[in-house]
Amino acid sequence: MAAIRASFLLAAAALLALWCSDHGGVVASDPSHLQDLCVADKASTVRVNGVACKDGEDVAAEDFFFSGLHMAGNTTNKQGSAVTAVNVAQVPGLNTLGISLARIDYALHGLNPPHTHPRATEILTVLEGSLYVGFVTSNPENKLFTKVINKGDVFVFPKGLVHFQFNYRTTDAVAIVALSSQNPGMITVANAVFGSKPSITDDILAKAFQVEKTVVDQIQAKF
Repeated sequence: MAAIRASFLLAAAALLALWCSDHGGVVASDPSHLQDLCVADKASTVRVNGVACKDGEDVAAEDFFFSGLHMAGNTTNKQGSAVTAVNVAQVPGLNTLGISLARIDYALHGLNPPHTHPRATEILTVLEGSLYVGFVTSNPENKLFTKVINKGDVFVFPKGLVHFQFNYRTTDAVAIVALSSQNPGMITVANAVFGSKPSITDDILAKAFQVEKTVVDQIQAKF
């Protein structure tokens, strides 16, 4: 009897896992949509997990369209990189579809600094140039995985892990990234730690980074 019960539970668990993989279930980054379309209504004040749907009668082809990825971003900044995002904020039709993308431009020695996407896995394809890329696993290992990738190469950054891209060559570089969320979010590590508003107190950061408070103050001043 115990063996039959164990077999039944094992079969039930297997069916549940299969159902989750087929229907999104708990493994999905964003909740699965329950209708053909749920175009984001940017004017709505309703608070939902995502964006409220626009009336179907008001939906148009433009809600699913974006133009501009053929144009290079402005990389004249301290990091020497620029991200042109195409998510639900730019394309309302992405609402509930669980996907978005971006173009990233890198000047000579341009850096997309260490950051995370709390709601998405990222897959990057190099269109021009070469990049030194990497990500770090979670505590306690904090293992660093890095690789130099060239035109046509693809690299994956797992959901939620700190990652970066650096253009170490003497020419500009361009990449396209796809993300498994309509709104992946982005937390740049340095900005979050040293540029929060209000600031994290310098005694906390000094202890966390094992440096003098004056060092923390100098870094915070840059943000």
